[in-house]
Amino acid sequence: MPFDRGTPTLRPVGVPAGGETGEMVTEAVEVTRVVDRAHRESWSTVLSSVVRLTRDLDLAEDCTQDAFVQALRTWPDGIPDNPAGWLTTVARRLALDRLRRETTLRRKLPLLVEQSDEPDDAEQPTDPLRLVFTCCHPALARESQVALTLRLICGLTTREVAAVLLIGEATAAARITRAKKKIAAAGIPYRIPADHELPARMDVVLTVVHLVYTAGYVATGVELTRADLTGRAIELARMLERLMPDEPEPLALLGLLLMTEARGDARVSADGELVLLADQDRSRWDGKLLAEGVARATAALQRGTGRFALQAAVAGLHVTAPSWEKTDWGQVVRMYDAMMVSWPTPIVALNRVAARSLVPGADLEAVLVELDALGKEPALATYAYLPATRADILTRLDRSREAADAYQQAIELTANETERRFLKARLNTLMR
Repeated sequence: MPFDRGTPTLRPVGVPAGGETGEMVTEAVEVTRVVDRAHRESWSTVLSSVVRLTRDLDLAEDCTQDAFVQALRTWPDGIPDNPAGWLTTVARRLALDRLRRETTLRRKLPLLVEQSDEPDDAEQPTDPLRLVFTCCHPALARESQVALTLRLICGLTTREVAAVLLIGEATAAARITRAKKKIAAAGIPYRIPADHELPARMDVVLTVVHLVYTAGYVATGVELTRADLTGRAIELARMLERLMPDEPEPLALLGLLLMTEARGDARVSADGELVLLADQDRSRWDGKLLAEGVARATAALQRGTGRFALQAAVAGLHVTAPSWEKTDWGQVVRMYDAMMVSWPTPIVALNRVAARSLVPGADLEAVLVELDALGKEPALATYAYLPATRADILTRLDRSREAADAYQQAIELTANETERRFLKARLNTLMR
């Protein structure tokens, strides 16, 4: 289960431990599966609704968590027709009960009424976006904004937040805690900012949405992809585009995500194994999503060359090429060169080196020297794609023993089982 608290034993009342029938066990497994799916799909929506009621992130998160735990206890008696609605109702009721027990109730309830823009039970389709903007307030440190939003919007555990940010778990926990305290102390409002406030938050909000997609594109665990996270990121990107229709970067981000999503079905073979872009059956790509993504990326590039526009340009070069072999790798490298000017991060540098290695006639020994220099970057110390890229280049240089060592390192750093199987297969082929 993805949530942090202990999972209660699913046992019908009056049935002793060890006395469940096969049918009861099957029912318990089904309930756990439904709750898990509801957590993946509805966590941010339920949490957002409770935050709107309480204006207290810690209280809202506790009550949302308790609602999921209560679902595990009660849904064996009957799974509701609308799990998300049930969870929202229970979480809000728990929050109100907590507020009633506080001595400051008479002061808080009028304040909540005054702050609410709509009735508390009104449906709020933009609630997750409101929560993103609350977490991305400029009063918070940027790294805290990102960590907190991933925790609350994605429902990721602190460990998963640490993994996607390439930081230690303790560091991630500290950032999340600091951000919550700052929001409470500063009285940061739960709302989408006014137009004049948007520019100060736009870049970090775009970063968060992109990271939400990244967290789902290669997920921690067994499955390669978490469609709930990739879908949530695309939904948020669409909201951002509607909110800021004249800004090129939200448009570019949406284009990037749509082009990436369009290739999703081709990433996994019929037997569940990873298929790299070079080997994908391009006829399996979603043509409608591709066309929409390319159109948005093109429109964004006509307005500017921000970092998401450049990333979208790279994605566009991949999806418009007739084949992997006919990809314009020189142009891909030039896009990364431009990114290194405006966004010189270690991961951008790694992607640039990987693209350089694929330019026809590239000096792979020189590329390897550049890659090994990147290996000294602390941010890439636990990043599996660095040794995986190194292994690929060493294989092409016929340095099999070194390539095998690099593959082994990548396997040890990989948190996704599908990717791990792929790397093990590459290693086994190399050792034959």
